[in-house]
Amino acid sequence: MNEPIRDRLVTLRRSLHRHPEPAWREFATTARLVEEIRAIGVDELAVGPDAYDPADRMAVPDADLEPWVERARERGVDDALLERMTGGNTGAVAVLERGEGPAIGLRVDIDGLFIEESTDDDHDPTAEGFRSEIDSTMHACGHDAHMTWGLAVLEAIKRSDFSGRLVVFFQPAEETGGGGCPMAKSEFAEGLDYLLAIHVGLDHPTGEVVAGIEKPLAMCHVDATIEGTSAHAGKAPNEGDNAMHAMGTAIENAYGIPRHADGMTRVNIGYAEAGSASNVIAERAHMEAEARGETTELMEYMKDRLERTIKSAARMHGCRADVDVVSESPRADSDPELQSLVSTVANGVDGIDRVLPAADFGASEDATFLMDRVQRDGGLATYMIVGTDHPTSHHTPTFDVDEDSLEHGVDVLVETIRALEHQHPVARNEGET
Repeated sequence: MNEPIRDRLVTLRRSLHRHPEPAWREFATTARLVEEIRAIGVDELAVGPDAYDPADRMAVPDADLEPWVERARERGVDDALLERMTGGNTGAVAVLERGEGPAIGLRVDIDGLFIEESTDDDHDPTAEGFRSEIDSTMHACGHDAHMTWGLAVLEAIKRSDFSGRLVVFFQPAEETGGGGCPMAKSEFAEGLDYLLAIHVGLDHPTGEVVAGIEKPLAMCHVDATIEGTSAHAGKAPNEGDNAMHAMGTAIENAYGIPRHADGMTRVNIGYAEAGSASNVIAERAHMEAEARGETTELMEYMKDRLERTIKSAARMHGCRADVDVVSESPRADSDPELQSLVSTVANGVDGIDRVLPAADFGASEDATFLMDRVQRDGGLATYMIVGTDHPTSHHTPTFDVDEDSLEHGVDVLVETIRALEHQHPVARNEGET
């Protein structure tokens, strides 16, 4: 732990890669982050419910937490720390207070995915011995790299003569859209002049940087349960209210929701289950869906239409539907002033040979909660991408990152923070009296 993080970027990332944990179950991950942050030495460290209000969390699982707690305990995580994370209150916020200067936030995400990592010999984590040690769970989106960046940047700024305030959000539950909201509502997001969010890869190669994304889709995750009445499928099918039939109607009609003239909209039913046997009218069905929109308003349009469609289909078949919006996130675009500054910085970083001022995102991210909070309070935000040569797409069993990009990300972030310190290009209260 005495060796500087900058000198062990690869080993730290690989260590984190071996132990992925999904949303709101990042117990051992949070403990490892706390260990590293304490070794760095910060002015404030908040964990779990000290970092945010648990009531603001979204997409929190109602079961399946205890096995992950026990796994963390077996790995030696302190019981006192586990107690602080009771109920899945994972994640942390680290703060450096360094006198007069801008207040800068950096957001990195920490959760893994329910994906079984490849055992192929040509998959580097397998060949080099750092494949996931947890069955059916994997860092398949680069969050292991993101955490490495967050820790390395925190250490680099601590060791520098930086003047200002740096807040690093180690955010849980990005993959379910559940952790951005509580972080954004927390006291730690208050008064930030700037918010930097970052992602690795996203089809941008090693040596390329995107200074700020544009047009992220606002998104919501929706769970629906349809309750009907069971009956004998041969003897008295007329006595049943078929929840499976209602669900089928809901699915078909959901894809028929009209697109909107004001911009891009999306809907998808990603999971559905119903029934118990071929000779029983299904009395219960469950489906998981999502709706997206080019703007927050368009997402709301799709969400409302989706909910109405499901409930109407249930009523049509004599059933009842409960629809629950599990999580959602708004649209927030990167600010041009920050995109310009990041572009200038990245062009001067060794190993970066191409800088794109902007790129359309085309997906969704709950970092937009933090971006939106800072922007509404008068600050600036950007979501940058540091390219990496990944052999296959994100969210696949063979995803991996080019570890040369680890140093690129640290350099871009540290130099951006120092540039903000010295240039401080926006006055928070401009135009106010």
